[in-house]
Amino acid sequence: MEKKVLVVAPVHQVLLDVLQGLGYTIDCQEQLNTQEALEIVDAYEGVVTSTRLQIDRRFLDRASRLKWIGRMGSGMEQIDVVYADKLGISCFSSPEGNANAVAEQALGMLLALTHRITYAHTEMQQMIWKREENRGEEIEGMTAGIIGYGHNGSAFARKLKGIGLRVMAYDKYKSGFGEEGIEEFGVLESVWQQADIVSFHLPYTEETKHYFNRHFLNAMQKPFILLNLSRGSVVEMNSLYEGLKNGKIKAAGIDVWETEPITKMTGVQEQQYRELIGMPNFIGTPHIGGYTHQALYKMSFFLAEKIKKWVTE
Repeated sequence: MEKKVLVVAPVHQVLLDVLQGLGYTIDCQEQLNTQEALEIVDAYEGVVTSTRLQIDRRFLDRASRLKWIGRMGSGMEQIDVVYADKLGISCFSSPEGNANAVAEQALGMLLALTHRITYAHTEMQQMIWKREENRGEEIEGMTAGIIGYGHNGSAFARKLKGIGLRVMAYDKYKSGFGEEGIEEFGVLESVWQQADIVSFHLPYTEETKHYFNRHFLNAMQKPFILLNLSRGSVVEMNSLYEGLKNGKIKAAGIDVWETEPITKMTGVQEQQYRELIGMPNFIGTPHIGGYTHQALYKMSFFLAEKIKKWVTE
């Protein structure tokens, strides 16, 4: 019987070549939605996705021949991994592939905010020349608090450490990263007391939903810069908005949103978004942190290697 793989995400040819070498027939349907996939998924042994498909119990029950699921990038919240495991379906992801891309974007956003690069550029486009008003702030010597020390968090931490920041990290489920020169904190209170910069690198779970909220905001001991390049729902937007308005948050860079894309936002969310995006101390991007050309190759490569190892073992 023909072995088929359904691919519903942009991938690099390196992944397709490996899959074909393993004897799979590739069916690329990047625009397929979950409802459409439900009608055909029982014909496939493998599925490669990003965030397009909601692979829940209903989906998995329909996928009678499914043996594995490959996730381009990190974050498995759209896949019922526990139920898949019960059915004997293996799940793979490739968070190694876009970690550097996310870290570079986080650094770029941080520098753009502290040196007022984006806002000054916008003024220059309008023939406005202001020097004193756009006097920047150097990040060397600041204390950065990294929340979540997985692939993305650790990549960003290493970049910050390399340019002279004091870097501290908090991860409820990991330890031992002090060996990399990163200060390891077992309690979140240390971040609240000392951080000038707080950067979130957490997966989305029920535990991390609205991890940054009014309590977190009020617990911070000094004005700080907030970055979120993990999942939109990790940062509760009302608290972000409140912090920027009252000055507790000096500046913020957001690549991920509670509702994506903009066209799916509610009226209140869109109104809030429009006000945020116009603030001089705010930078927003459309979930592109891990979306570089190099990351596409690396995510595809790492995913291919994991699938190949599973198939040939």
